[in-house]
Amino acid sequence: MCWRRALEVYLVDGTYELFRHYYALPSAQDQDGREVGAVRGVIASVLGMIKGGATHVAVATDHVIESFRNGLWPGYKTSAGVEPDLLAQFPLLEDALSTAGVVVWPMVEFEADDALAAAAVAAARDARVERVIICTPDKDLAQCVRGTRIVQLNRRTRVTCDEAGVIQKFGVSPASIPDYLALVGDAADGYPGLTGWGAKSSAAVLAKFAHLEAIPADWREWHVNAANASALAHTLSCDRDRALLFRTLATLRTDIALFDDVDHLRWNGSTPAFDALAARFDAAVTEPRRRSRA
Repeated sequence: MCWRRALEVYLVDGTYELFRHYYALPSAQDQDGREVGAVRGVIASVLGMIKGGATHVAVATDHVIESFRNGLWPGYKTSAGVEPDLLAQFPLLEDALSTAGVVVWPMVEFEADDALAAAAVAAARDARVERVIICTPDKDLAQCVRGTRIVQLNRRTRVTCDEAGVIQKFGVSPASIPDYLALVGDAADGYPGLTGWGAKSSAAVLAKFAHLEAIPADWREWHVNAANASALAHTLSCDRDRALLFRTLATLRTDIALFDDVDHLRWNGSTPAFDALAARFDAAVTEPRRRSRA
């Protein structure tokens, strides 16, 4: 009998990981006085995945926090308010990942989330790939989940969410997640959604109609359990263009060319330059743990 190990592709949200480690770990400065604590934590975490058996791994980062979406909505998230010694670690993380032999996609025009979405679709096209695991808790990425083949993993809580899990969590299928976010808004990304449309009402309506265009203008045709349906219908009618814009903001791009073959994502060991970088991280001076974000 010929036994073949399941080919799984791990796609990691490097921006989330950097933020998470920055606020969870003590500060650490290298011999030049530069903050490296978060990068050190992310590198250890990613290499830990590989040590644990992950063979095909790629990390996407927001090399520039701003993206094409900032031109569509003035309130969209920017780098404003992000601590300078956190922002300064993005280029260092990208360099460290590369020297560690891990594929990294530093995004400029698009966002790291777009890269994860595009990579998930591309990897799933390969018949050899049995599962694509998107490593992030970001609700935007729920739109990429497909059955049990493309799933979302929260590495902090170790919870894996497949398509049934998305429906259980949000009340809508993955395909309706952009419409859902358009209605309820996304404070982290900087757009407010529509007045009165909360999680329950949005889920109830979209569970039946799936997309904004399919929602009847007359609320009496909804036949769903949604409080203040008349007011919700009026708001959607008045703010339909804004809702469609918010859906555009929430819809991740999958047309970005990142790799030609899934074998490109295979980890083949670190480069010779990694030893010096690892020594630099190991020698970094650790300071008291910083206060976590509220």
